[in-house]
Amino acid sequence: MGDLYIVDVSLNLPTSVPEAVLTDLRWHLGLAGSVSDDMYGDEFPVWSARGPAKRIGGVRVGDLLEGPQGWYLTVRQEVHADYLPDVEALIGRLACHSTTHGLIGQTRHFEDHVPEMLINHAGTVTKVPLRYSKAEPS
Repeated sequence: MGDLYIVDVSLNLPTSVPEAVLTDLRWHLGLAGSVSDDMYGDEFPVWSARGPAKRIGGVRVGDLLEGPQGWYLTVRQEVHADYLPDVEALIGRLACHSTTHGLIGQTRHFEDHVPEMLINHAGTVTKVPLRYSKAEPS
């Protein structure tokens, strides 16, 4: 359990997003393709799990929907620490094409109570750790 991360991502991609980006994203979501289709050398689709989340509660999801203004992505997954760099790289690749600015998600180590927020600023993702607020003594 100690090597598990919770990853939540929600962002939009424009209709002009390159097909290669969509192909990579579909592969990671388990919607299409095979390992040979991954152009970044990732070992397996990191967001393909569906159903009950075994350790974090709730449901593991990964949906990509096309709409009139582009693509809409929502992901909630359990990710092993060994694959977190692959997930962060994927989020970075998506953020540079995203029309969603500001908060696009969060990651949290399973044993922590406070997440790191993922902020998209001009296509660059920054992790912003939250922290507990210390109540002032009365």
